[in-house]
Amino acid sequence: MQQRRIGDRPVSAIGLGAMPLSTKAERPSREDAVAVVHAALDAGVTLIDTADAYARDEAEFGHNEELVAEALRSYGSAPDVLVATKGGHTRRGTDWALDGSPAHLRRACEASLRRLGVDAIGLYQFHRPDPATPWEESMGALRALADEGLVRMVGVSNADIAQIDLARSIVGEAFVSVQNQFSPGWRFSADELAHCAGHGLAFLPWSPFGGVSAAGSLDSAAPAFAEVADELGDSVYRVTLAWHLAQADVVVPIPGASRVASVVDSAAAADLELTAQQLARLDGS
Repeated sequence: MQQRRIGDRPVSAIGLGAMPLSTKAERPSREDAVAVVHAALDAGVTLIDTADAYARDEAEFGHNEELVAEALRSYGSAPDVLVATKGGHTRRGTDWALDGSPAHLRRACEASLRRLGVDAIGLYQFHRPDPATPWEESMGALRALADEGLVRMVGVSNADIAQIDLARSIVGEAFVSVQNQFSPGWRFSADELAHCAGHGLAFLPWSPFGGVSAAGSLDSAAPAFAEVADELGDSVYRVTLAWHLAQADVVVPIPGASRVASVVDSAAAADLELTAQQLARLDGS
């Protein structure tokens, strides 16, 4: 599988978004979820994206991080994997809430370290801006975590260009990535993607197929992508991920998967090359 970079770290061009393994109402069994992670590793995936808030509800906060840690421990050999996790989202029952305060981010980071069983988190991302906390304070907290060696690299999620630039100025060299929503039907982060490409920041599109509810109907929601897939005799999902990769060499999509077949199909997209004509059709659709 071809590689890309996040900061100074080479990673697979396609990552694994582990969220569906923990948040879905009808999620896989623990054994099946671990099998999905193992299948991703077997396929050459070396980036796994998780978050402390990826759980069904408040009672099992941290479930996804624990699951990822278990899957990595039980893999046949020690995998060279970059685990990216996030803090700043909280849960109240089944509802999602925000806390970007420095005190919360430190507690969240320390709890993630324990659940993942590591001395330093490879990539720690601020999950979402908190209107109750100035962005500068949240970024200062991330800078402190990096300076103290608790995290190796820092990223932000759901951020606009002004927030990205402020993060760059506050966090410094440790700031390496942006994780925003981006898909054939949701291109509102195109400016942020281009900005990241211009500054050498990794751009990690979340929900690259349009989200859990939309992914199953991608054929009808993105007809141009389905047409190209038919021409190539490939899946619309592989074509969609190949289109993501063609946007810029800083793009590393993180498709979610809850089945082994899905993660294997997604990983194969890293080796699918689209022609300039096909890309023009997809870009214009």
